[in-house]
Amino acid sequence: MGVFAFLTRFVLCMVVGLALAVGGVAGAVSAQEPGNGKKINMARPTWNTGWFQAEIYKQMLEKLGYDVGELETLDNPVFYRAVGLGDVDLWVNAWFPFANVYEDAFKDGARKIGYVAKGGAMQGYLVDKASAERFGITSIDDFRKPEIRQAFDSNGDGKADLVACPPGWSCELRIAEHLDALDLRDHINPIKAGYSSAMADALGRYKAGEPILFYTWTPNWTVGVLKPGRDVVWIEMPNATEETTHANIQGCVNDPCALGWEANDIRPLANNNFLANNPAVETLLKEARIPIADIFEQNARMHAGEDDPANIVRHASEWIEANADLVNGWLDTARAAAQ
Repeated sequence: MGVFAFLTRFVLCMVVGLALAVGGVAGAVSAQEPGNGKKINMARPTWNTGWFQAEIYKQMLEKLGYDVGELETLDNPVFYRAVGLGDVDLWVNAWFPFANVYEDAFKDGARKIGYVAKGGAMQGYLVDKASAERFGITSIDDFRKPEIRQAFDSNGDGKADLVACPPGWSCELRIAEHLDALDLRDHINPIKAGYSSAMADALGRYKAGEPILFYTWTPNWTVGVLKPGRDVVWIEMPNATEETTHANIQGCVNDPCALGWEANDIRPLANNNFLANNPAVETLLKEARIPIADIFEQNARMHAGEDDPANIVRHASEWIEANADLVNGWLDTARAAAQ
C-alpha cells in the first residue's frame, strides 16, 4: 500500500471513529432523558387565553424527551372526566377552587399538583365607566332598574345584555346562580355564544359609545384592552362573602371589592397513574411557574393579531428562551427526580 493510500485510509478511519463516538455520546444523552420513548396525552382548554401556558409546558416536557404531540382541546366537563379515567394524562389549565364543581369526576383518578399562577386569577362583572358614572351603577343588582336595563338592551328584548359564558364552562353555572339568587332573570339576558365573538361585539359597541356589561376573568385580553379604572369598572355582587371580597382591585367601584367570585389558582391537574410512572413530570409540574404579568402580556399580543397557532408556539418558545436559567433549573431538577 502506498503512503498516500495509507494516509487516506487512516484519515477515513479517524473520521468514522469520531462520528461513531459523537453519535454514541448523543445517544447516551438522549437515553438519559426521562421521557425518551414515552408519549403524553395532554389537553388544553377551549379558551385560547390558556393556550400559551399549555404550550410552554408542552415544550418543556418535550425537552425532557417526551413525545407530546398535538394538544387535545377539551371543554371543562369532558377533560375532568377524561383525566380521572386516564383517557387524558394532564393539563395545566385547572382553576381552583372554581373547578371544585368537577371534583366528583376526577377525585378518584387524578390530582392537583403544583401551580402555574397562584392567586392571580380574578373574575367578575364590569361595565363601561361612562355608563357607571351616568347611571350610578355600583352593583349587578342595579340592572333591575328600568332605565339601566333599557340602556344596556342591544337586541330589544327588554333585558340588559350580559356577555356571559358558553355552555359547559364552570362560570356559566356561577352566573346562573347569581342571576337566580338576585331574581335578575327578567332583567338580564346572559349571552352564551362563543366568548371571543361576544366580547368582540361588545368591544365594537363600546367603541361606538354604547353601554356594555360583561363577565371576564384574569388573565385575559379584555382587561388589557378595556382597562379597569380608565375604560371600565368592576361592579359588586350584593351579599358577597369574605372569600369573594378582595382588597386593592384596580378599577373597582369600592375597596375592598365585593366581586362575588373567589380568587383562583391556575394549576396543573394530572392522572395519578401517569404521575406515578413519570416522576420527572411530577417534579416539573411542582417546580414550574409562569408570572401572571407574562400571561397578560401574551394575551394582549394575541388580541393584537398574533393569535394563530404558529404565533402561540413562537410566544412560548420566546418565553422559554427569555427565562432559560429558570427553565433549565426546573428541567435539571426533573431529570434528577427520574434517576
